[in-house]
Amino acid sequence: MGRRAVLRLGDGSAFFGDGFGASARRVGELVFNTSMQGYQEALTDPSYAGQVLTMSYPLIGNYGINSTDFESSRIWAEGFVVREASESFFHREAVRDLDSFLAKYGVPGICGVDTRELVKRIRKHGVLPCSVEVFEGKEKGGEVSFEYSSVNFVEKASSSGVGKFVPENAEKMVVLLDLGVKRSIVKELNKRGIGVVSVPWNASAELVRSFEPDGIVVSNGPGDPAILTNVHSLVRSLSDLPMFGICLGHQCIAHAFGGNTSKLKFGHRGSNHPVYDLEKKRVFITTQNHGFAVERVPDEFVVTQVELNDKTIEGMRHSSKPIFSVQYHPEASPGPHDAGYLFDHFLKVL
Repeated sequence: MGRRAVLRLGDGSAFFGDGFGASARRVGELVFNTSMQGYQEALTDPSYAGQVLTMSYPLIGNYGINSTDFESSRIWAEGFVVREASESFFHREAVRDLDSFLAKYGVPGICGVDTRELVKRIRKHGVLPCSVEVFEGKEKGGEVSFEYSSVNFVEKASSSGVGKFVPENAEKMVVLLDLGVKRSIVKELNKRGIGVVSVPWNASAELVRSFEPDGIVVSNGPGDPAILTNVHSLVRSLSDLPMFGICLGHQCIAHAFGGNTSKLKFGHRGSNHPVYDLEKKRVFITTQNHGFAVERVPDEFVVTQVELNDKTIEGMRHSSKPIFSVQYHPEASPGPHDAGYLFDHFLKVL
C-alpha cells in the first residue's frame, strides 16, 4: 500500500498506521461493528453516513468485493478502520479488492492500528468525533470537530424521486418512505409478492396516498431521529394504514405518536445482538446498526421486544392499529435470518 495514515480522535489521541483507499481526509463520528463479515454491505449501508467505521474483527478484505452485495449505489461511511486490510482476496463472485473499492468512492482507510484499543475506548467513553487521513509525504491535518446530531443525513441519503420495484407476482402494494433504505429491505418485500413504491423523505401525504397503498414501510437511515419533524408529521398523518418501521423508521414512529429517543453511549452495530420477544417468549439473534434508541414509548403502544445486553427497547406495536416496528434489521444482510418472519407478518396485516 505504501502510504501513511492517521486516525485522530476528539480526545486528542492519534493512531498512526498504513493507508489504503483514497488519499484524502474525512471527518466523522467513530463507531465500531462487531461482525466477522459483511464489510461490503456495511460500507454501502446509508445508515453509516457521517460515521467512520471500525471493524472489531481483525482481518478484513480477504473475500474481496462483489457486484451483488451493495446495499446502495455507493459507500456511505466517511472512513474505514481495520487491524489488517488483506491485499489478496479470493471468492468466486469477487471482482475487486477492498483498497480499490474505497479509492473508487474517495474514502480513506487506515490499517495496522490496534482496533481492540479503539473499541475499548469507544465502549468506555462513548462515540467520538474523529478524522481519518491517508497521505503521501506530509500530513495536512486540520480540526477534529464534528457534531453528528446537527446534520440532516437523511436528506443526503434519501432518494430524490419516486422509484418503483414491482415483481410480476405482486398482489399487494406498499409505499416505502426512504430515509436511507437498504436494498435488501426492498428485496425481502418483493420476495413475498409485495410491490414497492419508494418516495423521498420529504414526500407529502398526498403523494403517498396517490399510489393507493395497502400499507407503509418507514425505512432505516442515518442520523438523529429527533430532528426529522416533517417525517414525524407524515407518519402521523398516515396512521390509518398498516405500517412497518425498521431502525430509524422505528424511532420516527415513536416520535410521531408522542414518544422520544435518546443517543446510546456507543450504539449497537453488528450481527450478533440478542433480542428477547416479550410476547413469544423467545430470543432472536439480530443484525443491528443504530446509535439512537426509543427512550419513551408512546401511550398507544406496547413494548414487544428488548435487547438482552442493555435492555433497550427493540420492538413495539400499536395497541389497536396494525402498526409495528423494530429497532434492528430483519432483512439482516449480512447476519442471521431469525427475524425474517416480520416481513411475513407485515404481509398478513396488509
